[in-house]
Amino acid sequence: MKRAPLTLAAAVAALAALTGAAALTAPAPAGAAADGKAASAARMPVERSLLVCPGPSSSDIAETTYTSFTPGAAGGKGSARLLGATKDAKPVLEPKEPGKPVGATANGADAPALTGSADGVLAPGWTAQLTTKVSVGRARGVLGVGCTAPGTDFWFPAVSTAKGREDYIHLTNPDDAAAIVDVKLFGPDGLAKPDAGTSENIRVDPKSTKTVLLSSLAPNTQLADATAHVTTRAGRVGASVQVGEEGVGADWLPASADPAGSLVLPGIPADATSVRLVAFVPGEEDADLKLRLAAPGGAITPAGNEQLHVKAGMTTVMDLKDLKDLTRGEPGSLLLTPADPAKASPLVAAVRVVRGSGAKQELGFVPATGPVGARATVADNRPEENTTLLSLTAPTADAKVKVTASPGTGGGEPASQEVTLKAGSTQTLNLAPAGGKGSYALTVETVSGGPVHAARTLSLPHEGVAMFTVQGLSDDHSTVSVPRASQDLSVLTR
Repeated sequence: MKRAPLTLAAAVAALAALTGAAALTAPAPAGAAADGKAASAARMPVERSLLVCPGPSSSDIAETTYTSFTPGAAGGKGSARLLGATKDAKPVLEPKEPGKPVGATANGADAPALTGSADGVLAPGWTAQLTTKVSVGRARGVLGVGCTAPGTDFWFPAVSTAKGREDYIHLTNPDDAAAIVDVKLFGPDGLAKPDAGTSENIRVDPKSTKTVLLSSLAPNTQLADATAHVTTRAGRVGASVQVGEEGVGADWLPASADPAGSLVLPGIPADATSVRLVAFVPGEEDADLKLRLAAPGGAITPAGNEQLHVKAGMTTVMDLKDLKDLTRGEPGSLLLTPADPAKASPLVAAVRVVRGSGAKQELGFVPATGPVGARATVADNRPEENTTLLSLTAPTADAKVKVTASPGTGGGEPASQEVTLKAGSTQTLNLAPAGGKGSYALTVETVSGGPVHAARTLSLPHEGVAMFTVQGLSDDHSTVSVPRASQDLSVLTR
C-alpha cells in the first residue's frame, strides 16, 4: 500500500513549527553528496514569526507609539498583524510589505498589550517596538521596549522591591491555552522567601496579560537590587519588567541575554551620572570577572573596578562611579569576561543608568545583549537631530557592519553606511533616511569579522529632563538551518 509522500526536510520544518516561535520554509529534497556523506544544512527563511508586546502604561496621560517593520525588499506574499491581547481584539498594526515601517498611536492607560504573527515575506526579521512618553508624575519618562517572541525562561537582573521602587512584571500569553508561571527573586543573600503561594503557579489566561508587583511576592523583604527569574510550568509568555522609581522616572527593563561566561552591555550613554552594575550567577560555581569599558579608542579598564566576584545564587552589585571620566563624553559598552578563561561561570547582568541630577534625573536600563549575528533591527527611531544614536561594539575582534535606515512611516528614501570597528571599541552612528518623515527602522548586518553588539538610544527631552530609553539589538533569526537529506525519501512504499 502506498503512503503519502514525506520528505525529511518537511518533517524537520513541521517539528520546528511545533516547538519554536517561527516555522521554516522546507527546502527541496537533496540528493546524496558525492563523497557519500549527507549534504550540509541549508539556511532557509522562516515562514511565520510571533511577537508579544506588554501593556504600555498605567498613566492617563501616557502617549504611546507602536511601530512595526520587516527588513527586505518588496515582493512576494505575506501578512502581519499586531492586535490587543484579548480574544476578540481588533488589529492595531498591519504592515503590508517589507522595507516600509507602519505606526500607530494610543493615549492613556487603556492602550493594550499586543500579540501578533507575521507570515510569508513579512515573517523573516519582523520586529515591533512600543515607545511611551509620560510627561509628569511618578511614572514620568520615556519608556521603550521591543516586542519579543514568547518563551519559557527569562532573567531580569536589576529589579528591586525597595521603598520608592515599583517594579511590575508584565506576563502576556499569546496562545489558546492558559500559561502557568513561577517567579523567583534572588537578593544579595540568595533566594528571597516568598509570601505563601504568591510566586508560584501564577495563571495567565489565554489571549490575555497579567501584571505582578514584584514587592508583593516577598512583602517582608526589601531588596534594593535583586534578580528575578521567570519560568513557565505550562505554556509560554512574553515577559518584561516596567520600573518606576520615585524622583528618577520610569522605563522598561528587558530580559538579559541567556547566561554566558562573557557578556556585553552595549550603549551606556556618554552623560550618565550614575551607572550601577547588577550581576547574577544561576549555577553553582562563583564567577570572577574582568571589567572593561569599550570606548571609541579601544578597551579601558576602570581604575578601582578592574574585577568583580559574583557568588553563585546571590545578586552582586557594583557602582561604576568613574565611568563618566573614562568615557570623556562618548558612549561606551561594558565588557564582562572571566578573569580566568578556564573558569567561566555563566551569568546574567544589567546596568541601571541615570542621566541628569536632582529633580531632573531620568532612569534607564542596559541589559546584557547577544550579538547582532547576520542581521538585527530596531524600530521607532526619530529623524530629529540628536534624537537617535546607534552604538556598535566589537568586543573580541575587528569587524565590519552595514547599517541601513529605512524610509519613515511618512516617507523618505533609505540610507546605508558601512562601519568598521576595531576590536574592543565602540563606535556611534546617527543615520536617518533622506527626507524621512515619521519614525524609521535601523537594520544592522554583519559584513565581516568578529561578533558585533549594538544598542539604540532614543532621547526625547522634556522641560530640561533628559528623557531617554535604550534598546539592544539581537540576531533576528530570520533564517534557520535545515538539514538536507542524504538520499531521496520523497516516496515511501510498503
